[in-house]
Amino acid sequence: MPTPLSLRLRTALTAGALVAAITSCGGASTDLDAAGVIKALTDKGLPVSLTVTYTANDDPNKLLGRPNGYTSKASFTDQRVDASKLVGVDKGDVQLGGSVEVFDDADQAEQRADYIQQIGKKMPALGEYDYVAGPVLVRVSKELPPDQAKAFDTALGEIVE
Repeated sequence: MPTPLSLRLRTALTAGALVAAITSCGGASTDLDAAGVIKALTDKGLPVSLTVTYTANDDPNKLLGRPNGYTSKASFTDQRVDASKLVGVDKGDVQLGGSVEVFDDADQAEQRADYIQQIGKKMPALGEYDYVAGPVLVRVSKELPPDQAKAFDTALGEIVE
């Protein structure tokens, strides 16, 4: 007959195993920061180059490291975007190529993408392509045609596992 202590120990071990099983099935993840994701996109053949790696002090959205914000953010240029046709853009603007935001979890990345898409619906000039895999959001310039932008989604799915 099991003792009360052995029953508690067995219950605790079973609960721990259940938690481990559930969290290990929690979806895609990555050990890369935003700059690392951009390098991986380049390694996948996309014609992009890192332009800005943001800090909490220069993040234009004031979300880096803050509650419900991202853990890293970096911007990239895409060689296929003709910057000479864009007015009023600064280094790091999504219109020049895109940006990568990495969050603690996939839910935060999805919520951010949804928020950005809602802004784009209200102000089409601010529209963009947004792709999420696990905790990573890749924001891509609307200057690219859909087939070129979709390549970011494909590459991201191969980078974030």
